[in-house]
Amino acid sequence: MVEVTTAERILDAAEALFVEHGFAETSMRAITQRAGVNLAAVNYHFGSKSALIQSVFSRHFDPFAELFQTTLAQWAERTPTLEELVDALMHCALNTPSSHGDLRVFMKLIGLAYTQQQGDLRTYVQTHYAVLFEQFMSLMAKATPELDGQERFWRLHFLLGSVVFTLSSLDTLRGMTAPNASQASIRALAQTIRPMAIAALRA
Repeated sequence: MVEVTTAERILDAAEALFVEHGFAETSMRAITQRAGVNLAAVNYHFGSKSALIQSVFSRHFDPFAELFQTTLAQWAERTPTLEELVDALMHCALNTPSSHGDLRVFMKLIGLAYTQQQGDLRTYVQTHYAVLFEQFMSLMAKATPELDGQERFWRLHFLLGSVVFTLSSLDTLRGMTAPNASQASIRALAQTIRPMAIAALRA
């Protein structure tokens, strides 16, 4: 049996509370109580709540970024099609290795990063993953030359917002939709989203 370290217990507790309540609404006291540690332990391992938030986010996003970087590297000699880029993005999101969560948790954390006023996290994401974002946007620009930069930016973010909302709110949406919708898997929904995503970027 693998022993869970103190840092991992803190990360697990913080992640669960962030997903349930949000970043701003989760207190350090709640995290320490859930993890069974004192505040000194959190400060020792992470230094601050902002750094803890970044660590929770990065342990999901780092494996995705590594897989996505490797996937994008295959197009060093040619320009991928829009369909290939969308497929690559979905493939990496669905197949990111993780031992501590699922895709819904990943999407929920991305949604929180988008919607909550966490300037430190946004700065961290923009700087830590800047090369990956720039590479993806460069390939996207080549795949959609008919769009100007601003139009492409907004279409892509509208699309990502739809995907994040859908996959992070899957349990709620299953309770609101038609019979048999509860049987839909995340992978099946990704295939449903795919043509909409491509059409939105092509329109």
